[in-house]
Amino acid sequence: MATVNIRSDVKDPFYRYKMERLQSKIEGKGNGIKTVIVNLSSVASSLARPGAYVIKYFGFELGAQTNTNPADDRWIINGAHEASKLQDYLDGFINKFVLCKKCKNPETDVVIKDGNILLDCKACGQRSNVDLRLKLSGFILKNQPKKGKKDKSEKKAARKAKQSANGDADENGNGSGGDENSENGSNGHGDVAIEAGSDDEMTRRIKAEAQEIDAAPIEVKDDEWTVDMSAEAVKARQQQLPDDLKQKLVLGGDEDDEDGEGGANSNYDLLGTWIDEEAKEKGGVSNVEDVQIYLKAKELGIESKHRTLLVLVQTIFDDDIVKQIPSRASMLKNMVTSDKHEKALLGGVERFIGLRGKENPDIYNLTSKVLMLLYNDDILSEEVITKWGTRASKKYIDLPTSKKVRKSAETFLKWLEEAESDDDSE
Repeated sequence: MATVNIRSDVKDPFYRYKMERLQSKIEGKGNGIKTVIVNLSSVASSLARPGAYVIKYFGFELGAQTNTNPADDRWIINGAHEASKLQDYLDGFINKFVLCKKCKNPETDVVIKDGNILLDCKACGQRSNVDLRLKLSGFILKNQPKKGKKDKSEKKAARKAKQSANGDADENGNGSGGDENSENGSNGHGDVAIEAGSDDEMTRRIKAEAQEIDAAPIEVKDDEWTVDMSAEAVKARQQQLPDDLKQKLVLGGDEDDEDGEGGANSNYDLLGTWIDEEAKEKGGVSNVEDVQIYLKAKELGIESKHRTLLVLVQTIFDDDIVKQIPSRASMLKNMVTSDKHEKALLGGVERFIGLRGKENPDIYNLTSKVLMLLYNDDILSEEVITKWGTRASKKYIDLPTSKKVRKSAETFLKWLEEAESDDDSE
């Protein structure tokens, strides 16, 4: 889907702040005619604003009724309205409720204080006031988001819409059509299913460099090292891994291991070993770039496999995981394409906390923070986290440690449960 600069007055094609162009669909006839904004959730997410704010702004500007809390991600405005016209109105919303009044940067948060609406700029630190005379200002003051909690109905609807889109692609023959890489959302070329419209720097670099890899002829010389896939060779390579890495990555198969992705598959070991070596060479795991990690996984043919997430969580983070997750969020979000991927990611977190906690018990204090970050970045869904928290399992680590990890997550799990109860009561 086409993307545009968040600031329409900036014509630079390399401007870093982008969003999808609004897509609308007119339905019905006569008095029942209405306009459905197909991708409003994605656009609102790019602006870091609730979808309700955007749709309500359109309603005020057009003098039309709107829905502000759709359960199915169908954002509707009564009447027939062209997408180009809505895009112009969106520019007005951005100028009034998103851009910093000082530096014109869209990296702002809405802060409600003493009856005023402030735009807190993360780029320059300026706090600027929103005009309270605007109709939407009254709506925002009456519909303040709960502190520390995203609009979960929007997140659920957006997730369902994304999964539905992936399913439609498979039915229409746009997927891999039964190819080995079709599992877990890859396309016929083995490319990971990048989130629609996510045209950030990392995605562009991945696409460009991946094309170079696909186009380059593969030449194997007689004196080059090749991968011996025999059981003896795999076992020998595993023994050469550092002790802590061996313990992390060598996992037996499980009930979800439908396509032979067992822990003895050397490609996962090779990825983990490569990340470990790159981290040592570059002076820390934080210095290993996401793009290079993704391309290495692609080179090994496992960029779309759920087991890859299990390996990544244990190798791309260290004890500073809470600070590192935000910088890795884009890559992880692009690679998590199904519930199976989410479960593998959670399994990686469980092993990461459990194994490090045996040497440093303070690591257990990070569990709730880690889960909160992954949840807020829409990498892990509420449903998968809640199910994971209901019972311990020896699938990823020994049972006593598994129980201990879940107990250390009680703060976040309780918050999630209470937040759900609040939604139900509302």
